[in-house]
Amino acid sequence: MTECIFCAIATGASPAHIVYEDTDILGFLDIRPVRPGHTLLIPKQHAADLAELSPELGGKLFVAGQSIAAALRTSPIAADGVNLLVNDGRAAFQTVFHSHLHVVPRHHGDKLTLARGLLTRRDNDMPATAAILRAHLESSAADD
Repeated sequence: MTECIFCAIATGASPAHIVYEDTDILGFLDIRPVRPGHTLLIPKQHAADLAELSPELGGKLFVAGQSIAAALRTSPIAADGVNLLVNDGRAAFQTVFHSHLHVVPRHHGDKLTLARGLLTRRDNDMPATAAILRAHLESSAADD
């Protein structure tokens, strides 16, 4: 494995503003936050992407995300809402190849837009797309 900044943060070899830690998950403030309180949650065990992330560890990331989201809402940050985001792969704007969950506090009127194009693009054949995904999920489950 090449040097991973998130692994270095997890081991304490690189500095970070830690806000959450348990046995498996570490949370720290994003070095380039889109809003104050923008937190990154990482598994302490390296997983480059979702394909390498175990479902158990992924679940723990989201449990930690719920805790951070609650703190963002009830603390003086006083978020009105929270975005939970995972960028998986270069095409999805992943820049650090260690799976991580962004927890982004939102406030009414903050003018922050995320993936606006996702909201305006249409799938011209949703039944066919759904059938493709169902068939693949069924064949993947049969392989297990």
